[in-house]
Amino acid sequence: MTGEPARVRQMWHLMEPLHAVLYYAPAAFEEAAALGYDTEERWASYFAWRAAPLGAAGAGEVVRTFHSFAPKVVDRHVPAGWAVADPDAVLAARLRAVDRTYRALFGDRVEGAGFAEAAALARRAAEAAEAAAPGVPRGLGAANSALPWPDAPHLALWQAATVLREHRGDGHIAALTGAGLDPVESLVSFAAVGAAPAEVFASRGWSAEEWGAARLRLQERGLLAADGTATDAGRELRAKVELRTDEEAAAPWRALGEAGRERLVELLGEPWLEAISSGLLPSENTLGIGKV
Repeated sequence: MTGEPARVRQMWHLMEPLHAVLYYAPAAFEEAAALGYDTEERWASYFAWRAAPLGAAGAGEVVRTFHSFAPKVVDRHVPAGWAVADPDAVLAARLRAVDRTYRALFGDRVEGAGFAEAAALARRAAEAAEAAAPGVPRGLGAANSALPWPDAPHLALWQAATVLREHRGDGHIAALTGAGLDPVESLVSFAAVGAAPAEVFASRGWSAEEWGAARLRLQERGLLAADGTATDAGRELRAKVELRTDEEAAAPWRALGEAGRERLVELLGEPWLEAISSGLLPSENTLGIGKV
């Protein structure tokens, strides 16, 4: 892949780890526990951290905007999580967790000129995101765009990364829906092209029966072979989904301009490497980072 889609995907790969450390960092689990969430597993805090920008959303809205989770998984945590802590309290704790995590990862550099410049560039791109895809249903990208910007540059950088990744995610859901892939079919077809082993997607909560039924539906459409791998048609469809996702995510980077984008890549190269080398993030993920 070359040209603008390749550059857009590069920016996703660069920004995603800077966002995703929240869901795995010890400080985040400590902040979640202080709010009263069960931290024996990560899902109670994950749904709280990620859904809080939506307000006290019900299970149906979270199923729609998260897309990949089985409804029964969402039902265990939403709306019950808002009885533990209201969304405003979660959002405040979320920023405290990011502050502690970034300081642990990057030290005093969070106060430096490099982070300030990176935050300003990333914010410019993020502020262009909401108006960039008028045909995409409003979801987590728009919800995060509506939050006030933190004053501290490292927190603004994290928020910009979050707006941009959720904006991309909203476009990805639209692309999957346009390709006629329901949530479980989206995961089955993604595993089929080698984005991650099927067992990595077990965290999304679909039963073996639901996964098997989705495989059969995709086989009937000629998208999957009998062994569960993608056919040529299946690979072509997924490639079109990823391309449309890149196209929907491109406008913020156009708004930043080529020079601004290249400068942001330069500024974030070292923090990106430190984030992925930290041991916090899983080596394989459901997003297909490094595989698509």
